[in-house]
Amino acid sequence: NCDDALVSPLPSAALTSSSELFSTHSPSFAKLNRRDGAGGWSPLESNEQQWLQVDLGDRVEIVAVATQGRYGSSDWVTSYALMFSDTSRNWKQYRQDDTVWVFTGNSNADSVVHHKLLHSVKARFLRFIPLKWNVGGQIGLRVEVFGCSYKSDIADFDGRSSLLYRFNQKLMSTFKDVVSLKFKSMQGDGVLFHGEGQRGDYITLELQKGKLSLHLSLGDSNLHFSNSHTSVTLGSLLDDQHWHSVLIERFNKQVNFTVDKHTQHFRTKGDSDHLDIDYELSFGGIPVPGKPGTFQRKNFHGCIENLYYNGVNIIDLAKR
Repeated sequence: NCDDALVSPLPSAALTSSSELFSTHSPSFAKLNRRDGAGGWSPLESNEQQWLQVDLGDRVEIVAVATQGRYGSSDWVTSYALMFSDTSRNWKQYRQDDTVWVFTGNSNADSVVHHKLLHSVKARFLRFIPLKWNVGGQIGLRVEVFGCSYKSDIADFDGRSSLLYRFNQKLMSTFKDVVSLKFKSMQGDGVLFHGEGQRGDYITLELQKGKLSLHLSLGDSNLHFSNSHTSVTLGSLLDDQHWHSVLIERFNKQVNFTVDKHTQHFRTKGDSDHLDIDYELSFGGIPVPGKPGTFQRKNFHGCIENLYYNGVNIIDLAKR
């Protein structure tokens, strides 16, 4: 049931634009099916540098968009792109199949063209970027956005803090592990999570120069460190202050490591099938035992959302 109309109930000030032709063509008149003012938004000049922005008031899940031209006119947009942001400063383009997606717009002023997004977007701000418009007119636009409120558990890390998840027993030995999370950061380096055992086992996920590296060892005391260590790196420019999703699935030696929509399948080295972790997992850094606030490597500075380890909601657990 995530299909509420999100723009229509917003105050007029929630709609802004790159420019406006006259006050009667302001973005405040750009709500779908409205006939206020001149019947929609038109910019001062019609070119590809114009945009119409919606502040949805809070981070929401966006599943569809709809557009019209300016009421009773020859002004409508025939194709457009979408950009989204949580801050209204750092913008990301909506993409499908790894390409910037171009939406088909309108062929007249008043018919509604509706598009369901292949991938829903979680954002507070959305921008419509007109790319082409009616040859016999100019840019004219009325819009609606469909979706619902988005609830999530978020932890903020300031570069000096971490979350600890302590086990009920001294040793946690697993043949299967699933870790999922989303993160955003403007720092290119930092440990997102780490766990280690006294027999040489460890698992570490960290940002290194804007790339995400997974280090894993299913330790075996009979093997030299270099022979049991496996490292895989995915992604680039992940320190762009946008949310990135991570999924790590391990079953015995087989590992699927996914960052956003890209997956690396690999097999760990060594003879062991299980991961032995002592006492705890740390998220946001690797604390030095007995020295609160001291970390072995640069710890994470940014936000982590919806953090799950083997089905346990770590952030929700920490809030309790």
